[in-house]
Amino acid sequence: MPADRPVPLDEYPVHQAPLSMKHLVTGDRNAYDRCIFHVFDHAGRAVLILGLGVYPNAGVIDAYATLRLGDELLAVRASDALTDDRMNLSVGPLSITVDVPLRRLTLRCDPDPADPRGLSYDITWTAEFPAVWEPHHVQRRGDRLMLEGRRFVQAGGVTGTVRARGEEFTLTPGEWTGTRDRSWGVRPIPGEDGGRAADEMRPEGFHWLWIPVRFEDRFVMVIAQEDADGHRTLNEAVQVFPEASGRHDVQLGWPHTEIRYRPGSRHPERAVVHLTDPSRKPLELGVEILNSSPLAVGAGYPPAADWQHGTWQGRGWTDRRTYDLSDPAAHPMAAFGVTDHSARFTLDGRTGHGIFEHGSFGRHDPSGFADHTSVAP
Repeated sequence: MPADRPVPLDEYPVHQAPLSMKHLVTGDRNAYDRCIFHVFDHAGRAVLILGLGVYPNAGVIDAYATLRLGDELLAVRASDALTDDRMNLSVGPLSITVDVPLRRLTLRCDPDPADPRGLSYDITWTAEFPAVWEPHHVQRRGDRLMLEGRRFVQAGGVTGTVRARGEEFTLTPGEWTGTRDRSWGVRPIPGEDGGRAADEMRPEGFHWLWIPVRFEDRFVMVIAQEDADGHRTLNEAVQVFPEASGRHDVQLGWPHTEIRYRPGSRHPERAVVHLTDPSRKPLELGVEILNSSPLAVGAGYPPAADWQHGTWQGRGWTDRRTYDLSDPAAHPMAAFGVTDHSARFTLDGRTGHGIFEHGSFGRHDPSGFADHTSVAP
């Protein structure tokens, strides 16, 4: 084995500990550093979700892209051994290039030579609002730290082309929106025995909302995470303005959400998020769902059965497949994972577009869900 040597990032004054940038301060196997992008049209026809992550203590880099078109979900996934070049954000046919940090990125998926009708894209993502920190996110099960993450979120415009099923979508300004987040810390990856904490301290319920919304003149971010009894463990409601405006971020109170679910399910169709401006004036963020993409299908989020982030697939692994979403029974675990919904939003006479990310599992007293089998009447 060669001796441990410096890596390119060690040339820069970015160190946070007396270690090479190759090494993390923590030895936790679940350490991660990754991103997700949402690219979607305002008519609700297409939802593209893509991301890339590195898992340094597992030695893995992987990436994914899914495109929801009608009842089909086209997925591309790739995984490989992590190298010392942490500024090379590419794996297989998928890549993310940071052209100008926090301002412009290029997103690519190379076409499949064996399937010219498969998914490919070349997109420029351009920030229209400053990146904003989300609250520090910590989850424990008993005394065991399960998740600790630092994350920022941002909204912008997208240009370029998406190709799939013989169609070419031109991403036109004013007709498409792009949101993204970047997070790092510790987050469970498969393959670990949860021990007593997993066996005896399983939560009765989990209710999650993550809502980034881009309006023409402002960006709104709402987060709410609640336990089975409605106890809130994560909370955010903030309004962000373009840097050139000179306006400070504005907090919008303690969000309270009323969701109208599709009967017999926990699939949201409409919602109202009740907010409050600094003068205590009530505000209503209206939500109309346009399209939906379950993260447990194709995108590698738990409880996906065929592939999950951070798992070793061998060197040079690439997988392309198409899922039929017309029959929910064909994907029984999707209902126990988070779903990203593209949506049209209204706020104080304005219309915007964003993502209504939602998952509600098990008991949630404020929603009237008694257990994992409960659904809306």
